Amino acid sequence: MRLILALLLTAPLFAQTSDEKDAVAAAQKIFDAMAAHDGGAIRSLLLPDARFYAAREDRAPSVTTGEAFAAQIGSASGSLLERFTSPPRVLIHGRMAQVWGEYEFLRDGNFNHCGVDSLSLLKTAEGWKIAAITYTAETGGCK
Repeated sequence: MRLILALLLTAPLFAQTSDEKDAVAAAQKIFDAMAAHDGGAIRSLLLPDARFYAAREDRAPSVTTGEAFAAQIGSASGSLLERFTSPPRVLIHGRMAQVWGEYEFLRDGNFNHCGVDSLSLLKTAEGWKIAAITYTAETGGCK
């Protein structure tokens, strides 16, 4: 019985479509570009008017342009690591995708914050591009 339950709960992880895998890969690519401090790679993953929206615990929501985010990460010092803490959820309808997952962010190998990333993507001739990332930044209650 436990084996059947485990298979039922994990089946969606193995049943991802190619588009779902590609949408998650786009999220991973931005994490990789952040770790490499590669502003150019970040820009290549974004739509021209992409935005980043942050919902932090102690202040009003903020917005940053994709260009400003790429420049900020490109000039940041120290190591950066952002990663999903469990497989993200993926919703796709035609050329629109949503990747939603819990993450943790490490700076110089130390925990900095965690939260939820919600990436809105659109499929272009070059593949999935990020239109917006909305995220929370929390310092407690992390996995």
